[in-house]
Amino acid sequence: MSSFGEMFGKLLHATGQSRAAKTVEIYGWLIFAEGILIFLFPEHVALLLRFGPLDHDGLMFFRLAGLLAAGIGMLYFVSGRMNAEGFVFATLLDRPLVPPIIAVLWYSGKLPGSLALLFAVQELVSFSGTLLTWRAELRRML
Repeated sequence: MSSFGEMFGKLLHATGQSRAAKTVEIYGWLIFAEGILIFLFPEHVALLLRFGPLDHDGLMFFRLAGLLAAGIGMLYFVSGRMNAEGFVFATLLDRPLVPPIIAVLWYSGKLPGSLALLFAVQELVSFSGTLLTWRAELRRML
């Protein structure tokens, strides 16, 4: 097992990173940034997404959701940066599940259409990019 310093060095200088891992890293940075924006500016993001007015508790829960999203984004960008092949594969299993779940939440009235569309498109595009890149890398190796 590598030391903390060695791992941190790999985090700063991604050497030998596959293209599929790079797509996961980029997606992670996007989710991280979205989470930070929600955490820091919940009123503005809620307005942009056309949410109804949020009371104090609603804003705090929205901030908490932003913090959780930023944490997930960090897992993605660190794993992508570290070229964690298992994590890249896990994202190919995980991300296709999001759009159907989002559709059910939207259909049942639990999620606004703007947010549902944003998440569904983002997940499908990022999943497709990672899958196509991963398959191209596999073909090159054969």
